[in-house]
Amino acid sequence: MLRSLLNHLLVAFLKLLSLLPYKLLVAIGYGLGFIAAHIPGDRNQVVKTNLHLCFPKLSTEEIGRLSKEHWRLLGRSLVEKSIIWMGSSKQLSDMIEVKSAVDLASKKPRILVNMHFTGIEGSIILSALAKQEHWPRTSGFFQRMKNPFFNKKIIEWRNRFGGNSIDRQGNTKEIIREIRNGDFIIIAPDIDLGIKDSEFVPFFGIETNTITAVSRLAKITGADVCLMTTTLKADESGYLCEISKPLENFPGPDPIADTARLNQYFETEIRLRPAEYYWVHKRFKNPPSNQANPYNPSI
Repeated sequence: MLRSLLNHLLVAFLKLLSLLPYKLLVAIGYGLGFIAAHIPGDRNQVVKTNLHLCFPKLSTEEIGRLSKEHWRLLGRSLVEKSIIWMGSSKQLSDMIEVKSAVDLASKKPRILVNMHFTGIEGSIILSALAKQEHWPRTSGFFQRMKNPFFNKKIIEWRNRFGGNSIDRQGNTKEIIREIRNGDFIIIAPDIDLGIKDSEFVPFFGIETNTITAVSRLAKITGADVCLMTTTLKADESGYLCEISKPLENFPGPDPIADTARLNQYFETEIRLRPAEYYWVHKRFKNPPSNQANPYNPSI
């Protein structure tokens, strides 16, 4: 009973946040990020460990500053989820601008390769604008949550404009069908999802466990593969969702080489805006068998 009450109170709180003036919402997010950056804990250590691994030439002071800026932007993105999950299509279009190098209405089989910047969930703008722009349905993967109430709620919120959330586990046939139908499939392969269907390929010079799904699905379906990034505008007034031209000669004959190629694209984008990347994720938690876990070297 208490858990149910807390769940409903949190939904009400999110709804309240979504109704606030956008500038005030952003200010609240920055404040929460500032507080989080100064609370010692596991995730703060994960952020600094990731930054030390990926930017070994930075001093401890520089890592500290970058970490604080990351938490500032992460705090903003967390409160903005109230709009992502519960806001209107107008609120979303006011917050996120779309620029595409391809005709999104063409129904060409296409995989949009997203990456985990703090604005990653801004991809919902494609669903929000689909009807008025005559774009196809947007399908994306979701990771099951431990809380069944919010697992169901977030799927409902993400699908409220006609989108389709697909469970990451065991839905390969559905994914292939969606791609061949010309619907958008959004895949974010830059997190560690375990060793199944993954290979070790370089990421910031580190052999990193990475899923090979993008290459395999593109080969099966003949889909174009386009990079998709949702990042803060220079003045921080909102986000820009950019979709690139199809990658040339992708997929190639070797899915491992394809996966390494994607990681290099990601690395290039991250170096342009390092504070925006999702450093709270334990990206290197499954190292090669002869290496220590960087988050717990004793393991």
